[in-house]
Amino acid sequence: MSWTRSLITALAVCVALGAGSAGCGPDETRGRDGVSPSPAGKLLDERDEEGSPYREVDERGAPAVGVQVTPDSEGGWDVRLTVRNFRFTPDGAGDRAVAGRGLAHLELNGRRVALLRTPQYHLSAASVPRGTHQVTARLYADDGSVWAVDGEPVESTADITVSEQAPSPDPSVEPIATTPPQQARVRDGRGRRGGRGSPGTAGRA
Repeated sequence: MSWTRSLITALAVCVALGAGSAGCGPDETRGRDGVSPSPAGKLLDERDEEGSPYREVDERGAPAVGVQVTPDSEGGWDVRLTVRNFRFTPDGAGDRAVAGRGLAHLELNGRRVALLRTPQYHLSAASVPRGTHQVTARLYADDGSVWAVDGEPVESTADITVSEQAPSPDPSVEPIATTPPQQARVRDGRGRRGGRGSPGTAGRA
């Protein structure tokens, strides 16, 4: 399910795709020799555009991610991620995959713009000119692998359509679109298999 809210100047629709898993808890126990626990999930042959392998985990207890996009008073956009069964790890947390933990890669039109260890990010007005743009958040483990379920990455995509005018400066304006994390399957139209979610529809009032 998705919701849309039309403004004078812009329209954004958020599609929550996201479903991975935190369900490899038994793997986190130490062996009898006291060595570090084995990584969560199973590495697949499939990789993302940057060559990072998918780390397959069970759907039960899976982490999920949603995206909320809001115009700010300066013509830019505030992006906020909502996650479930997932925890952002601080910088320097190490490079071992731990179930349900890691960071998010934020992409704009298929190009990575930030590595996020917090749920908030700001897109400047210059980076989102007039037209339609795709904002995608994808969840990664700390070892650089992509959390995945059924061979699909845990990610969420929002489409932002910007008109000629700047977004409303009204500080009380509600988010244009927000979709909570959910689990389903969809293809994202970028010529590759998309994440997990259900597509939304957009319309102007």
